[in-house]
Amino acid sequence: MAKQATRYFSIHPWAIVEDSYDPQRNRVAESVFSLANEFMGVRGYFEEGTSAPSLRGNYFNGIYEYSPEQSGGYLGVVRRTHYMVNSVDFFATELKVDGVNFDQATAKVSDYSRVLDMKTGVLRRTLVWHLADKRVRLSFERFLDMEYPNRAYQRVDICSDKAADVELIFKTDFNVRHWGQPTSWQQVATDRKNAGIVCKTKTTSQPVAGVSHVSANSKGRWYLSFGDKVACNTLRVRLEENFDFVAERLVVNTADKTAGDPNRVLNFACEELKRQIAEGYEDARKRNAEYWKQFWQNSDIQIDGDEANQQGIRFCIFQLQQTYHGAFPTDNIGAKGLTGEAYSGHAFWDTETYCLPYYLFNNPAAAKSLLSFRYNTLEQAKQRARELDCVGACYPIATLNGQEACTLWQHASLQIQPTTGVAYGIAHYVNVCRDRQFLVDCGAEMLVEICRFLVSRGQWDSTGKYFGYYAVMGPDEFQMMVNHNTYTNYMAKQTFCYTLNVIRSLSSAELDSLTAKTGLTRAELNEFERCARSMLILYDDKTKLFEQHRGYFELPHIDVDSIPVEQFPLYSHWSYDRIYRNDMIKQPDVLMFMFLYSSEFTVEQKRANYEFYEPRCIHESSLSPSVHSVLASELGLDDQALKFFDFATRLDLDDYNCNTDEGLHLTSIAAAWMNIVYGFGGLRSDGELLSLSPALPSCWKRLCFKLNYCGSRLEVELTRHRLKIYSTGKVKLVVYGKEVEVCNEFTTER
Repeated sequence: MAKQATRYFSIHPWAIVEDSYDPQRNRVAESVFSLANEFMGVRGYFEEGTSAPSLRGNYFNGIYEYSPEQSGGYLGVVRRTHYMVNSVDFFATELKVDGVNFDQATAKVSDYSRVLDMKTGVLRRTLVWHLADKRVRLSFERFLDMEYPNRAYQRVDICSDKAADVELIFKTDFNVRHWGQPTSWQQVATDRKNAGIVCKTKTTSQPVAGVSHVSANSKGRWYLSFGDKVACNTLRVRLEENFDFVAERLVVNTADKTAGDPNRVLNFACEELKRQIAEGYEDARKRNAEYWKQFWQNSDIQIDGDEANQQGIRFCIFQLQQTYHGAFPTDNIGAKGLTGEAYSGHAFWDTETYCLPYYLFNNPAAAKSLLSFRYNTLEQAKQRARELDCVGACYPIATLNGQEACTLWQHASLQIQPTTGVAYGIAHYVNVCRDRQFLVDCGAEMLVEICRFLVSRGQWDSTGKYFGYYAVMGPDEFQMMVNHNTYTNYMAKQTFCYTLNVIRSLSSAELDSLTAKTGLTRAELNEFERCARSMLILYDDKTKLFEQHRGYFELPHIDVDSIPVEQFPLYSHWSYDRIYRNDMIKQPDVLMFMFLYSSEFTVEQKRANYEFYEPRCIHESSLSPSVHSVLASELGLDDQALKFFDFATRLDLDDYNCNTDEGLHLTSIAAAWMNIVYGFGGLRSDGELLSLSPALPSCWKRLCFKLNYCGSRLEVELTRHRLKIYSTGKVKLVVYGKEVEVCNEFTTER
């Protein structure tokens, strides 16, 4: 693997630490220091602004804009995309001392430190500014409320060794640019009492309100002013020598995703601000810290003997909880979460295949909400199928609102894995969480519509013997318009089989209800069964290899390790068509379905396919390393497993793909959790019982992780010679291939 780590942040088990400042790494640091609470997210930009490269990003889940509609084009090609829009800047703060603007990129600074404390969710930056004959100590602190998601908090501390004149301007500013484009906001209302302002998006008419309250421990002159889409709260104060000046800003942001009444949104914000003021900054900070304390008690992963990956996995878990915890049923998980504008805030097929496992075992209610998002957008999926000359439900490759947002036809029209991924997610959720009622109320209906699409999108070969998919693109996006991609065919076959089993399990009344909702017929069920039985799976019994797609074995070979690191990411350095002209793989394809349905394959099959496909994978997708690490661990390839795990868990911290500046790879972050629990933890969840076969890397002394399963809380502790499993209830598991019943504590020597 040619990609290399860029170690910039200091290693700490509970914090991300930047102890020196490099302006050229500024945007990378902004991504890494992002904060979110599912409702809103803010990049780690400097409050006061900077002349260094910067993306000042503030985002609200589900607040989006439409691009102009493109005229012409072919049937089925998306003509109008939508995207998560950069929103109100609620931490913007101008700072002047003795009339000089502070700009860290050009100022003379010492004693610099920026720390994201993952125990409390607080981001704090401290430094000393050398200004003429003065030394001014500055501290900037911020956090977002995890229990009251409309609330945000900011604190600025200033202390000068000599008397100084200070001006602070706290702004609520909608004059933001999305990818440098003109603002997407129209001002509709203001509130002069609470420095409040309401704007709405230009095409979706979604109102967002921002109000704030600023207080300080020193009397000064206050000014409240309003401009175009901006409210300013200005304080001018004369500071005496060595006086610790503190200003605190309490912020409330509210939004209406349904294009509701702006005044109602503003009124709610003002009422919430009253409650926030009554609690105050310090009490909110303590309460938020207690939230994180409780969270870590339930979801922490402990690694003894590997400080870098201990920091890395905690960073991944921290960002997962910030981004999504099931607070809002209309939310999903964008590929960049709420940390940047790349991928436009869209959710992809990663949600059901990579993100869902974390929530299944840490927050089952949130897992259900993720699948409920798909049920609530079923009508949009059915519309998309019609646009592709099919029937049933075709789930989009990229979306915020259920509509297909990808304007690249080769992805939006050729990739079927979002649809089979939803079916897989339903099966996985029901199997782990035992929520049969969800299956009856929602899941079965989705499965029927998905199978209808799979029948209409597939075709029979010229002999009429085999069924499969032509002109598709599998998970490996470096192969386009291929026939019989094995991942696509295999996942479709599994979807047909699972759907048929679900329908057989329904009572007469439940089947009648499903039939009334879907119009399902016996002839359709027979067709589902016929397609599954005749699905073409390209497999060689002698070599035990699955061919990725028909003709893959004949493609020209390229040595991926010979590609210079300077040419990554390839999409930015190779012509688009060049990428498709060889056997290089972007991310696991065959290995992916072998991971998802692990119990269906022998160790010999996994080994043969891993040894063939791994050297051909360039890991251009951030989702790639984790699956390779899991399989390598199962196969006893400890060095490779640890190498890929390091890539996965520190992908953004060490900027492996040279694109962390665009935002964090949130679905890859979820994959890193899956990597350690399914990899070194040996978890498998596709069988009837949960299976565990942990294997500790040689350089680790201890691994401990926790799971929710069947109403019990499991804690798995692995050392060099012993495996212990603690359970709050009686649970049946498969441990190292043997069925056991765990009650309180189970121990086995290794």
